[in-house]
Amino acid sequence: MTKEVFKELFENHFDAVRSYVFYRSGNSELATDIAQETFLKIWEKQMQPDTKNTKGLLFKIAGDIFISRYRKEKVALNFSMNFKPELAHNSPEDQMQYRELKSRYEQALKMLPDKQRTVFLMSRMDGLRYHEIAVRLGLSVKAVEKRMNHALTFFKKFIDK
Repeated sequence: MTKEVFKELFENHFDAVRSYVFYRSGNSELATDIAQETFLKIWEKQMQPDTKNTKGLLFKIAGDIFISRYRKEKVALNFSMNFKPELAHNSPEDQMQYRELKSRYEQALKMLPDKQRTVFLMSRMDGLRYHEIAVRLGLSVKAVEKRMNHALTFFKKFIDK
């Protein structure tokens, strides 16, 4: 890919990619970062997107980057910061049970499909309502409810083992 072709691609589609990520995240700085990273991937891999599917490819790459970042940052940061019960007042048996439950939860979260994990984390970690999640992800409220139901069912089966 030549610099001129890349520059034209960037100028024609950067705002659309940034808007797409902003719509999903609600964070303008994150949207700008992910849009830039999307075009960086195109440049690094020297992709030659055809003109019919250019936006689709860019949105797919941006969406994948967004979900990857969301997963890494939210799971690690929010779980460790928001869920720290006082283990000092608990018996060693309680502490061991807590560690086992925490481990099973983290393992189940990793195994959860991306779409369900995204809805689950937006609801539980960010405290968003189903309607807000639906708006951010461009889904219907029913689709969000279904994904959340599947996620909760998965957790129940996995953790109760």
